[in-house]
Amino acid sequence: MKRFLLAGLLSGAIALPAAAALKQGDSAPDFTAPASLAGKTFTFSLKQALQKGPVVVYFYPSAFTGGCNIQAHTFAVNYDKFAAAGASIIGVSLDSIARLNDFSADPQYCAGKIPVASDAGGTIAKSFDLTVRDAAPGKKDTRGVEIDHGFAERTTFIVTPDGRIAASLGGLAPADNVDQSLAAVQQLTKKP
Repeated sequence: MKRFLLAGLLSGAIALPAAAALKQGDSAPDFTAPASLAGKTFTFSLKQALQKGPVVVYFYPSAFTGGCNIQAHTFAVNYDKFAAAGASIIGVSLDSIARLNDFSADPQYCAGKIPVASDAGGTIAKSFDLTVRDAAPGKKDTRGVEIDHGFAERTTFIVTPDGRIAASLGGLAPADNVDQSLAAVQQLTKKP
């Protein structure tokens, strides 16, 4: 009985879409972007990543800010669980690649495990139908450095190898976003 209750709760939670974002069943826009893993820059391609399995594409407002720090750290802590389910992860923000090199290498956040991509102009976020807000003058990050870029809304998409969105998760606390993303990936890759 408890198992059925938990399954029902999880399926309901996984079905929560972001307000204006692409929905379950929509085609995920393909993108290529400069990204960083463990402080090293590379080119991320969603198309190439999908050849290996599902991809968790998580958009977040800015590196080195409260909720984004929690979310990156929670993804890093759970990295092995996502990998065991056959999924890869890419974070996307409007941060510059220089900021992302620092963020991706920081042991308190991405810890060299989670790659993060630079969507400096917000083009990728907009292609996923996310709201992009302008920079807020004078806003500083947790290091005291001024944030000079816009912000995409915090939303996570689980993209299947055929390029379809299996789940769209928005409006959640950062750690809950990661937990529900993991549940969605595990449900998606569960063998019958």
